Amino acid sequence: MTDFTDATAYALAHETPWPRTLRAHLESGFFEPAPDNAVIGPLPDRGGPNGVILIDGEVAATWGDPYQIDVTFSVAKSYLSLLAGIAVADGLIRDIDERVALTVDDGGFEGPHNGAITWRHLLTNTSEWEGTLFGKSDVIDRNRDLAREGKAQKGAARPLQAPGTYWEYNDVRVNRLSLALLRRFRRPLPEVFRERIMDPIGASPDWRWVPYDNAWVDVDGTSMPSVPGGTHWGAGVQIHAHDQAKVGELVRLGGAWKGKQIIPESWLTQSFTPCALKREYGFLWWLNTDGLRAKSAPHGSVFAAGAGGNMTWIERGSRMVAVSRWMDGAAYDGFCALVMKALGR
Repeated sequence: MTDFTDATAYALAHETPWPRTLRAHLESGFFEPAPDNAVIGPLPDRGGPNGVILIDGEVAATWGDPYQIDVTFSVAKSYLSLLAGIAVADGLIRDIDERVALTVDDGGFEGPHNGAITWRHLLTNTSEWEGTLFGKSDVIDRNRDLAREGKAQKGAARPLQAPGTYWEYNDVRVNRLSLALLRRFRRPLPEVFRERIMDPIGASPDWRWVPYDNAWVDVDGTSMPSVPGGTHWGAGVQIHAHDQAKVGELVRLGGAWKGKQIIPESWLTQSFTPCALKREYGFLWWLNTDGLRAKSAPHGSVFAAGAGGNMTWIERGSRMVAVSRWMDGAAYDGFCALVMKALGR
């Protein structure tokens, strides 16, 4: 059996510098200053570093408490991508290059600018969607530099570009995608996620996908929650490492589980195709094109990545899924190097 002792010890020794009290961290202005940093959803304190490594779906290593339920920040974006694939398979999205306005009529995709946005634009973070959603303006995340959160010109109202011509990591726009998916499913996305993905793969009942306090909308006369694609302002996916690893294993297996195709394999192929404007990004998944995400990981690796050191690493060549929680992002490549060393690669 592969010995991951060095890798797990390294993960435990390189905890994120984020404090355990996440609310205080966000309210201190880590992402942006007041008043834009106001937390509008539940935000529990985090636990310590933990994780799990699967080989061929079997647990090969764990560290910390892999059953510790924590928020997982932008890992949720990749879960939205899986739901979009189901929407395509169900015919709820007819063509990802179709304008969203043709099937989502809620005022969010009107006019010459927002009206030109396609599903592909939303999935690749190239939509340039303009507006305010649940009290948060898209301007908050304009000019966002992921390597230097809270720095540079983040929050400055730079001129918008045509949809599809500019890449930007903007949480308000991802949340707009989530609401658009809710409009198409006409059911709360956590219900769809549980029914179509988590229950079929044997995930625990312990995870939850929490909305902002004010993110309730009318769908067919019923008030439903619209969940965010992260925990930028609180809320989001709360989950433990073992359940995260099961989702990663589903993706590693090409969307199939015990003979049943849960996510179309063709959708995953599209999802892992580099965006023309951001070669290490696909449909809300991070790619390792030319080693741009982690130079010590194989270039075919894909990642569901969240702030604070939350990562699902899928390495199909090694038949491996590695979930790490609360690891210092600056140390992550060192972790990848130790994992690959243990695998003899």
